[in-house]
Amino acid sequence: MKRLALLISAAVGLALASAANAQTVIKAGHGAQTGHPTHFGLQKFAELVAAKTGGKVKVEVYPDRQLGEEREMVEGLQLGTVDMAVVSTGPLLAFVPQIGVLDLPFVFKNNEHVYKVLDGEVGQDLLKRMGAKNIVGLGWWENGWRHLTSKKSIKAPDDLKGVKLRTMQNPVHIAAFKQVGAAPIPMAWGEVFTSLGQGVIDAQENPVTIIYTNSLWEVQKYLTLTGHVYGPHVAMMGKSAWAKLTPDQQKAFTEAMAEATAYQRQTSARLEKEQLEQLKAKGMIVETIDIAPFQAATAEIATTQKNIDPALLKKIRDAAN
Repeated sequence: MKRLALLISAAVGLALASAANAQTVIKAGHGAQTGHPTHFGLQKFAELVAAKTGGKVKVEVYPDRQLGEEREMVEGLQLGTVDMAVVSTGPLLAFVPQIGVLDLPFVFKNNEHVYKVLDGEVGQDLLKRMGAKNIVGLGWWENGWRHLTSKKSIKAPDDLKGVKLRTMQNPVHIAAFKQVGAAPIPMAWGEVFTSLGQGVIDAQENPVTIIYTNSLWEVQKYLTLTGHVYGPHVAMMGKSAWAKLTPDQQKAFTEAMAEATAYQRQTSARLEKEQLEQLKAKGMIVETIDIAPFQAATAEIATTQKNIDPALLKKIRDAAN
């Protein structure tokens, strides 16, 4: 009897020790290549989380749509099949339509303006709105300023007339390119390279880091530096995954996110400069143009979009001053 009691006590002790040492694994996905600043940002985030939780939480990073296309990952957050994801704003409009205000062409002046908005009241308000969709918004990372790539030179809005241009499934982007006469074609990113090569589409638009890490110089000759939209990446977790963390671990995640955000943005700025030069070396013709005609052509897009909150738009514009 005494021996049985000792065995039971030992078993309970082992169980408690095992529970105390148990490691929580968070699987984090994104849609970019491993050379993209978001991948480096997630790797840094994983390091910080491990350090701040004493190794009790492990963040595993899955790049290049391994956990699904961006919309699929967002849906996975809601369903609890994906723990964490960092995605562009395009697929989020179906869940938090007010985010569309960030996708208006030329709404931001420069990076300083962007960070003031995203790290301030507007950005935090948009992250909080995700809570109603079973998602925890963690922070705003950088995909970058979006530019045009094409098979022919694009120097003015008239040069886009009839051009079959791939966009995200983003009503604001689609409306803007229709306004300048292009023929926007929403398409999942996984189909874009082949479609460009086969002539299904003529052009696309993305930040330099996306253009470079996806080798678009192989299927596009021109890169036109329009900077027509600033594209954030949004770091999020599913509520069910967030609930698996203890309060101390949630605090560690919040602190790690702030540190990783600064690192990711710095990495993005560095890589954009480096990769722009590398694109030139690969043979792409990089053109700097007068963007004023594009600004004028798209100036009224906000009034045509039903989910643009005028109050949020005013706050964004006021932040530029």
